[in-house]
Amino acid sequence: MNDVRLDRLPRHARDHLMRLCDALEAGFERDLVGVLVYGSLARGGFDPDRSDIDLVIVVRKDDREHLLAVGGALELARHAARIEPIVLRLDELRSAADVFPLLYDDIRSRNIVLRGENPFAGLQILDEHRRLRIEQELREARIRLRRVAAESVSVPRMLAGAVERKLKQMRGPLHALATLRGFAGDDDAAAVISACAKQYQLDLTGLARVRDQPLEAYDAMVRLLEAAIADVDHVANEEVA
Repeated sequence: MNDVRLDRLPRHARDHLMRLCDALEAGFERDLVGVLVYGSLARGGFDPDRSDIDLVIVVRKDDREHLLAVGGALELARHAARIEPIVLRLDELRSAADVFPLLYDDIRSRNIVLRGENPFAGLQILDEHRRLRIEQELREARIRLRRVAAESVSVPRMLAGAVERKLKQMRGPLHALATLRGFAGDDDAAAVISACAKQYQLDLTGLARVRDQPLEAYDAMVRLLEAAIADVDHVANEEVA
């Protein structure tokens, strides 16, 4: 595997990743379908000091013996190189596409195939399922932010951290909504925020100064979520009509 995106990895992390792939091939043998990197390393924006290495492992059989055979390698990779794997069974991909549409879209659109094949390439995902998942994630974020705002009265600095986390978590749903509505640009966080600010005519400059101005950043995040929720509701009404 000579994908140039892997060059962003520190040497020790890349070595652990390759050793994990070897262990997966030895443990699952012919039942290993594919090992793919997704997330920030595949998309761009990977930070060696802060980012996890997101890995999806697709297998034909997930019996306990197979999982135990690779358990040690998975644990070592997680602790030594921040490699965060998920294990999926091939026969469940299509049936689960309705409940994981954004995750599957993310993997399908930006990935690095380390071993085997890419079983996400021909996966069909419906816009209706995308919309439902987008709305769920946006509304959940809005609900959780209310609690954060209330609790920050005793620890004001927690507000900045909460907004930063929500901003990172909402990049995917907001980009998915922008794609659904036809105004998507690049999928990095800054581009997504810029596209949403233009589409919804919002002042979101506070989101660029979260640590320095957490109150303004919180208010900007609320405005963004409220506008996006209203937009995704509009999509739902269009579907009904």
